[in-house]
Amino acid sequence: MPDFAAARHHMVQNQLEPNRVNDMRVASAMEAIPRERFVPEVMAGVAYLDEDIEIAPGRYLMEPMVFARLLQSADTQGGEIALDIGCVTGYSAAVLASLVGTVVAVEADEDLAAKATENLTALEADNAVVMVGDHAAGYAGQGPYDVIVIEGQVPEVPSALSDQLTDGGRLVAVIGSGNVGRLVRITRSGDNLLQEELFDAMLPPLTGFDQPEKFSF
Repeated sequence: MPDFAAARHHMVQNQLEPNRVNDMRVASAMEAIPRERFVPEVMAGVAYLDEDIEIAPGRYLMEPMVFARLLQSADTQGGEIALDIGCVTGYSAAVLASLVGTVVAVEADEDLAAKATENLTALEADNAVVMVGDHAAGYAGQGPYDVIVIEGQVPEVPSALSDQLTDGGRLVAVIGSGNVGRLVRITRSGDNLLQEELFDAMLPPLTGFDQPEKFSF
């Protein structure tokens, strides 16, 4: 039987800490959540690899280092409300649930959403709920949100999501196409949005986001 607790500790020591993950709340949350629960049982032994893991066609468990830096960039605080876009089987929602007050997770695939709910219930993450819906639309009914996290690379952030930020709220995502991407943080200040490009990153694309239209003359 693999020693998953040791695997989590090694993930933090060897993948997160050497790559500028210095938010101990994020590191501690990722060391506590059993990542192996969120992949198919036959893949449990590779749950802690430093790469994206495909767990359903076109759907991935995000690489630990990029996920940690995404959360670190969101600057989560206890008591906040977070929107998790594309939670797959619930790992991201489980980690977020230990960092904020409430998590609303959106998953377009009904089977994955059901599995995410099952996993979160098993971990007694009572402050997280999974909703089936369009990733790009978010879930305005429970908004606005202090934090929005997009769990995959997108070509751009639609206004439907940034409109769901509170004043002072932060949205973090990897924006790009193909093998080129940047981790971006968008912060709302009144009616204005401040966009900061933080570092290069690459993730598999998240379903439900259209490529921006190109104009021709």
